Amino acid sequence: MTTADLAQTDINRMATLGMRANLEGLYRLADKLYKRNPREWRKGGAATQTQAMTQLRAAIEGRRSLPALRNLRDVKALSLSLDPAFSGDRVAAFVYSLSDTIVAAHGGTTVFYLSDGLDAQRIYNAARNVEIAAWLLSSRHDMTGKPLLLANELTDVRNVSFEREFGKIIGRLDLLAEMLDEKYRRAGIGYVQNVLGAQFLQFLPVR
Repeated sequence: MTTADLAQTDINRMATLGMRANLEGLYRLADKLYKRNPREWRKGGAATQTQAMTQLRAAIEGRRSLPALRNLRDVKALSLSLDPAFSGDRVAAFVYSLSDTIVAAHGGTTVFYLSDGLDAQRIYNAARNVEIAAWLLSSRHDMTGKPLLLANELTDVRNVSFEREFGKIIGRLDLLAEMLDEKYRRAGIGYVQNVLGAQFLQFLPVR
C-alpha cells in the first residue's frame, strides 16, 4: 500500500488498472501490426521496429501529438489515421489516436483519485469508438485497393489475435462505464433510503 492508494476509491483504482491494461493492450496491437506491416515503421523515420515502438510509447505517455496527425486529437486524429489517403505511419497514427480517444474519455488523465470525476457516457462512447475503429481497420482499403493494414488472418489456421485484443479493451471500457453508472444509481438510492429511514425506519422502544 502507498500513500497514493489512500486517495483512491475502489472505482478510482479499477479505472487506473483498466487504463494501464488498455494502454498495454494498445502497445501489443502496435507491435503485432508493425510485424505484419513493416513498411509502416519505416515511414516514420525509425531505424528499427523497436525504435518505432519506443517513440510511439513516448508520444502516448507524454501526451504529445504525432506530426503526421497535424495536431489533431482523439476522434479527429482517429478519422485521419483511417483515411485511405493518409501517407504517414498508419500503425503509429492509429494506435496513438485510439489511446488519445480513451484517455480523453477519462478526463485526460491515466491515474485517478478522489478528486477526479469520470463520466460513464463518455467511457461508453469510447468503447463504441474502439469497436468502430476495429471494424473500419478490417474493412477499409487504401488507394490501391489493399487493406489499410494487414491484421487478422483467415487461413487454414484462423488468427484473430487482433480481434481478441480489441475485445479486451472494449470489455474493460464497458465494465467501467457500467460500474460508474451503477455507482451514481446506488448513490441516488442510498439518498432516498436515508431520507425514508429518517422518517419510517426508527428503532422502536423495547422497554
